[in-house]
Amino acid sequence: MSISSRTQTDIDRAAGEAAPVVPKAGSMFGFSRTQAIAFAIMVLLVVLCPWVLYPVFLMKVLCFALFACAFNLLIGYVGLLSFGHAAFFGMGSYITAWTVKHWGLSAEVAIILGGLTGAALGLVLGWLAIRRQGLYFAMITLALAQMVYFFCLQAPFTGGEDGIQQVPRSSLFGLLPLDRDMAIYWLVAFVFLAGFLFIHRVVHSPFGQVLKAIRENEPRATSLGYRTDDYKLIAFTLSCTLAGIAGGTKALVFGIATLTDVHYSMSGEVVLMTLLGGLGTIFGPVVGALVVTAMENYLAQFGAWVTVTQGAIFILCVLFFRKGIVGTVGGWFRLEL
Repeated sequence: MSISSRTQTDIDRAAGEAAPVVPKAGSMFGFSRTQAIAFAIMVLLVVLCPWVLYPVFLMKVLCFALFACAFNLLIGYVGLLSFGHAAFFGMGSYITAWTVKHWGLSAEVAIILGGLTGAALGLVLGWLAIRRQGLYFAMITLALAQMVYFFCLQAPFTGGEDGIQQVPRSSLFGLLPLDRDMAIYWLVAFVFLAGFLFIHRVVHSPFGQVLKAIRENEPRATSLGYRTDDYKLIAFTLSCTLAGIAGGTKALVFGIATLTDVHYSMSGEVVLMTLLGGLGTIFGPVVGALVVTAMENYLAQFGAWVTVTQGAIFILCVLFFRKGIVGTVGGWFRLEL
């Protein structure tokens, strides 16, 4: 599966498109100048916003932003639409909550275990799902995720409909207490930024170029000798790993893991975030997560009208922002975001 013997031109021919813009040598993580500026602004906001806004709200945004970025890695760069990503998000949440509450593990170990749970589950379910494409793939992931949901409903360790409650925030490396909101905020911010940089590096690596080729024209990529199923399975597993980490981090922040995290509606929510922000863009899922989470938080007083408002905003974005918010704005100014 090594691509060392393949040229970039081969990959571009497989994708059936012009050669992508290759960042200048020495650029960190493959950022273009525009992306580097956008990333710097994002980091600045992550650092400054907790002094102005409610930290718990910001942590929720960052957890869902990482979840949406993980989902975007799969659909935006491989072209695989999963309707079952809540399974990996929710199982990561359950395992992290359980290990912290009953085993007394430190926060970083519990989050890693949540990610490994997402990876193991993604490897198994992905091996079954990637044999199909398009709508069939989406329906298989939905069916498998529903199996995970009913498992969580019946399994004793999940607490059924009550979930795992009163999860302590534990400590970092067994030394630094995370009981204060500002203390755990910096952990969540670090996890998000590390995951974001990892995804960006994967997308702009030779491996990521093969993924784009598979997205654009899988038969041609296969004809050049690439084992496309292996690439798709690796991408699926990476996406599920990051989704598990996002779910585990969320469980620590709110001190609870429930069936909501593994329900199919959560899968639909991450699809909405990604499409709203901009499919196949690096910063789009972050913006989409911010918009959706802000609507849920600040429009909660309107009750059922929250979903109506979300639907109306989504319709407007489909009509006027065909490539999502970031994708459309980037197209206006000819910027790669």
